[in-house]
Amino acid sequence: MEEKKLDINSIIGFVLIFGILVFMFYQNQPTPEELEAQKAEQEKIEAEAQKVEEVTTTEPQEPKKIVDTADSTAVASYKNQVGAFGFTSVSEGTTTLENELLYLEVANQGGQIVEAKMKNFVTYDSIPVFLVKEGNANFALNFVTNDNRTLSTTDLFFEPNLSKNGDTQVLSMKAKVSESQFLEYRYEMKPNDYLVDFTVRSQGLNGIISGSRPITLEWDVKGIRHNKSVQYENRYTRLTYNHDGGKVSKLSESSDLDEETEVDVKWLSYRQHFFSSILATDDHFKTVDLSSKNLVEEESKETLFTKDYSTKTTLELKGGELSQSMYWYYGPTDVKILDDYKELGLVDSIPFGWGIFGWINRYVFTPFYGFLSSFLPYGIAIIIMTIVVRLALSPVTYKSYLSQAKMKVLKPEITEINEKHKDNAMKKQQETMKLYNKAGVSPMSGCIPALLQLPIFYALFMFFPTSFELRQKSFLWAEDLSSYDTIFNLPFSIPFYGDHVSLFPILASIAIFFYMTLTTGQTMQMQQQPGMPNMKFIMYLSPLMMLFFFNNYASGLSLYYFVSNLITIFIMLAIKNYILDEDKIHAQIQENKKKPKKENKFQRKMREMMEQAEAQKKTGGRR
Repeated sequence: MEEKKLDINSIIGFVLIFGILVFMFYQNQPTPEELEAQKAEQEKIEAEAQKVEEVTTTEPQEPKKIVDTADSTAVASYKNQVGAFGFTSVSEGTTTLENELLYLEVANQGGQIVEAKMKNFVTYDSIPVFLVKEGNANFALNFVTNDNRTLSTTDLFFEPNLSKNGDTQVLSMKAKVSESQFLEYRYEMKPNDYLVDFTVRSQGLNGIISGSRPITLEWDVKGIRHNKSVQYENRYTRLTYNHDGGKVSKLSESSDLDEETEVDVKWLSYRQHFFSSILATDDHFKTVDLSSKNLVEEESKETLFTKDYSTKTTLELKGGELSQSMYWYYGPTDVKILDDYKELGLVDSIPFGWGIFGWINRYVFTPFYGFLSSFLPYGIAIIIMTIVVRLALSPVTYKSYLSQAKMKVLKPEITEINEKHKDNAMKKQQETMKLYNKAGVSPMSGCIPALLQLPIFYALFMFFPTSFELRQKSFLWAEDLSSYDTIFNLPFSIPFYGDHVSLFPILASIAIFFYMTLTTGQTMQMQQQPGMPNMKFIMYLSPLMMLFFFNNYASGLSLYYFVSNLITIFIMLAIKNYILDEDKIHAQIQENKKKPKKENKFQRKMREMMEQAEAQKKTGGRR
């Protein structure tokens, strides 16, 4: 019986870790309240389902043309519709802003960015990474004029003027009422910088734009797919925002539709896994309506978009004029780059994890891996980091095995107690606790080391899928350590597994199987006791679950678990065969028994409760 308890401590630790893994997969599932909200929205979602299917499986459309500039009648009609803003010359075309890192195209129609391309990065299929392309994004101001016209900047033409201020490129886009009266979008791009200063201002429009009606800002983006697995990419694609005095929150990554209204918003991040489109401002947006719609229903090579993001807020007129300083960030979700913008706090948009787990990820594993990968191949750096982590945790592992060894030494005495009090569970438990107290042994000490490792486990779970350092870095047969490795493509798709076979998860599962074989082998040879977990079932189920879960996960994470479990096996064998001496442990326990033990308050309280229960049982029996 106690041989089973010996091994159960290590198994409980593994089950706890496995439970945390399952929790992390499902922690973002909708709450009952969210499910109710989704039910209320179901008719609306179903009505739009066909439309969503079309936009997620076909190429994005070109922006609509407000007016055919070659048709004089159409131009005249357009000018009549926009009223005073018809002073602006009507001309199609775009203006280019680019530096060493970023390529932007700004359209005359709408004055907005219609193409944002990373110059130094490509997708999994070697296409340049686009964050804005061919109509997937829209930025607009909506306002009412004093002659009661409702206008949107999407419908207006802007006149471009590109100049330089030192090394900074300055693009002024003006929707004019006259030469001295206009609405201006001003873009300023610096060399070697992903951040673009963006100012929206008006001049001389206090008699044109109605001050009694709100000016609304709308920013909509459909996230463009960049990764091999669209479901995996979608898991780390979320709308993140800084609000309410510095709080950082996220909309759901899994709900079909998630909506929030927030106040005092400093920045909005439309994260697309490893790349982000961010709109930030020094003058915080007072109230913002946010929404995120999930566009991924299943793994499909035809799916082109992941999320449909939308933001709506209002801008205030000051003295009848508009002035709002903002910033556009189109670039990598990389801690090294985002940390340069400390005043804006953009680095907080990276999903390091919550609480102490995120702190460990950000300040320990991220810089440590960055240091190792600066002079080692990326896969080797993972192995070295794994070795260091396991060695750092080896004292915890030692404590766990020491507890197991003590329990093993006490097995004969525990068996004797069980036989002596086999018909009295209360007395059996009481005598067992007395023995543990005299011997200086805690039956829970085998679980505590596993709990101490959970922050490390979770931090690494978040590190590997989100570390930009690993993106498109190869090792052995894995082409990309931030995505799954493939050794064989299946002609069909298996639910929860995929249409491919990844080798690193197989190796990790095998390593876990052997580890559990070593820790549960003797237990399984014993007769299964009532109320005890089926160790054989756990031994087969856990590696199988990991095999399915990690087949579509980052191969770097599976590599870590494979190496980590191998090292754990070696450490376990070394401790059992060369470090722990059961004879010495037995002698120490006998010495502990001779020493008088003072009960703490908890132990005394438990003993008194059990004695009272035993006395009541005897009294009840005599009655």
